[in-house]
Amino acid sequence: MKPKIFRTILLLSITFLCLITCSVPEKQNLKDNTSWIEEMTISDLQKKYADGQLTVTKVVQTYLERIEAIDKNGPELNSIIIVNPDALAIADELDRELKEGKSRGPMHGVPVILKDNIDTHDKMPTTAGATALRDSYPDRDSFIAKKLREAGAVILGKANLSEWANFRADVSSSGWSGVGGQTKNPYILDRNPCGSSSGSGVSVSANLCMLAIGTETNGSIVCPSNNNGIVGLKPTVGLLSRSGIIPISFTQDTPGPMGRTVEDIATALGAITGIDENDSKTVASEGKFFAGNEYTRFLKADGVKGKRIGLLKKSMGYSDKVDTLVYKAVSWLKNNGAEVIEVEMPEESKYGNASFEVLLYEFKSGLENYFAGLGDDAPVRNLADLIEFNLKDTVELRYFDQKLLEMAEKKGDLDSQEYKQALAKMLKATRENGIDRVMDENRLDALLAPTGSPAWKTDLVLGDHFVGGSSSLAAVAGYPAITLPMGFIENLPVGITFFGRAWSEPVLLEIAYSYEQGTRHRKAPGFLLTD
Repeated sequence: MKPKIFRTILLLSITFLCLITCSVPEKQNLKDNTSWIEEMTISDLQKKYADGQLTVTKVVQTYLERIEAIDKNGPELNSIIIVNPDALAIADELDRELKEGKSRGPMHGVPVILKDNIDTHDKMPTTAGATALRDSYPDRDSFIAKKLREAGAVILGKANLSEWANFRADVSSSGWSGVGGQTKNPYILDRNPCGSSSGSGVSVSANLCMLAIGTETNGSIVCPSNNNGIVGLKPTVGLLSRSGIIPISFTQDTPGPMGRTVEDIATALGAITGIDENDSKTVASEGKFFAGNEYTRFLKADGVKGKRIGLLKKSMGYSDKVDTLVYKAVSWLKNNGAEVIEVEMPEESKYGNASFEVLLYEFKSGLENYFAGLGDDAPVRNLADLIEFNLKDTVELRYFDQKLLEMAEKKGDLDSQEYKQALAKMLKATRENGIDRVMDENRLDALLAPTGSPAWKTDLVLGDHFVGGSSSLAAVAGYPAITLPMGFIENLPVGITFFGRAWSEPVLLEIAYSYEQGTRHRKAPGFLLTD
């Protein structure tokens, strides 16, 4: 063979091989000895604690090793901003209690990651991902952190997030913050984890913890749950306290549990409910919440039987592949005794602008109240100070602007007529004329919609590339929603959301658990690489 012809054939072969290997994701080679804990549930953990197979210290140490191997090295998911330096000491104390025959309940010894806008009074700052709060150490636990500690959970660390819970820039990349940088999606590493509870979703999906707590104003729990193939519950506003959580909206904000199974979500939910004198919204939850492990009694394998569920057809249509998964889910629901009917809901144009106005007003008010609560050591006192800080900082405006901060700073107080009118408009459209009306007229137990599209590629130049989503209606109404895996599209998970009336968490858990047990769509991520 002539040298020239040989070189041509060789080049063509190399090119063809490159096309194959570059177009197919590769699984990253992970070298660690922690795989035994992958996909373990809270009930599995408690059984192993009870029979002496595991100690809390062993479990916490294993998760710390996984964080080092997978989050800080290997795929470098970058989901954890800081690890709790006292985690092993806390684990040791909980082990002593178990040896004495004392257990605080089903959350005893459960390692939990908190989104880094949730205050903890320990050696970890609470930053909201913002460099202005890099050294901000609250003088008390948030209500959620306090309840978790009382229940015996180990707060393992703080999760990265979209900075200021994604209420800062007009265009941004979910999972990016000035403190934490960019979090990666564990299924395909150049894909986006969504946000703003990005690190919470990734840490759960990648088995870096047993459970995480996120927060949502509109989509910040359900979207990262969708993109990371996990279960996420956005409760009714008021079921869980927001005191000690850096706010966006008094009307829409809520924390919520994020886990790998519906059962784990139900177990965690009961541990963190309760009326908090520092959050007036929780007063309405009296007589409507279930403490301890009581939410797990709603987990029934045949839980969809006899249910009437409304399908929001207009939430579909942005992806044929997503629609195909929705129709498969509907077929499963029908085959297992549910009745599914198509329903119409008010267009987002009827409440979206009003909600945005409310967010601007409430963000300014809530954030400045939070800064005041930090005392004399607060690094910034108000939005004007924060905006000025960012202008001088070398990191904060490197990729994205602070347009939303600037818009909020110009707003007046909550006595403004513009604010009051916008609040009334959005609540009437989403509650009285929205979810409540449609569910009453159609005698529905719940509503369903696809949670969103598969994860898009992370883009620090142009920002997020959202294609579809269904979070707004429940979020603006302040009503509950639960999302869980519905299937996969090209190695990327896609979720289904069930939502409904205020305080309908028991019904939603019942439906979600039944669907989960009957379909088993959850698959652990493979940390795939793409060119």
